[in-house]
Amino acid sequence: MATVTTDGLWRQVEKKRFAVIGWATPAGEPRTAGVMYRVADRRVYLGVDDDSWKARHIAASGHVSVTVLVTRSRLLALVSPIPPATITFRGTAVVHPGDALLTLPKVVERVLPPDGRREGVAIIEVHPVGDFVTYGVGAPIRAMRHPEEAGGRAPVA
Repeated sequence: MATVTTDGLWRQVEKKRFAVIGWATPAGEPRTAGVMYRVADRRVYLGVDDDSWKARHIAASGHVSVTVLVTRSRLLALVSPIPPATITFRGTAVVHPGDALLTLPKVVERVLPPDGRREGVAIIEVHPVGDFVTYGVGAPIRAMRHPEEAGGRAPVA
C-alpha cells in the first residue's frame, strides 16, 4: 500500500477545486455530480441551486461520498496514459440556505455563482468521517497497475 498521511491528504484536498460528490435518492438510486468546492476547517463546502436534485436529495439523507481527482503532469500523461490518482471519503452533509453565509467561514463565498448572488443558492457542508481511501496518491507510476500497491488509507481526522 502507498504511504499516505491525514495531513498530507488534507493538503491535497485543499489545493484542488473540483470533486465528484455521490449520494442516494430517496428511492435508493445512486447519483453523482461534478462540483466545485472549497475547504475550511477540514469541512468541504459547495454551492448548488437550492431547488436542485443535489440539494433536495442530500438534505433528505445527510450522507455523501466525495472523490477528488489528483491529476498527474500533462507531459507524463502523454508518455504513459494513466488515470488520475484519487482521494475518496464519505461524510455527513448539511444543506444551508444561501443566507447562512453570514455564519459560515469566509472562504465559502467562493462557491457562490460568479455574480455573487445568494438568492436561490444552497451551501452544502460536508463533514468527512471515517477514512480517506486513496488510489495512486503517494505511489510511483508503475504501482498504478497494481491496486494493492497503489491504494492507501488514512483517517480523515
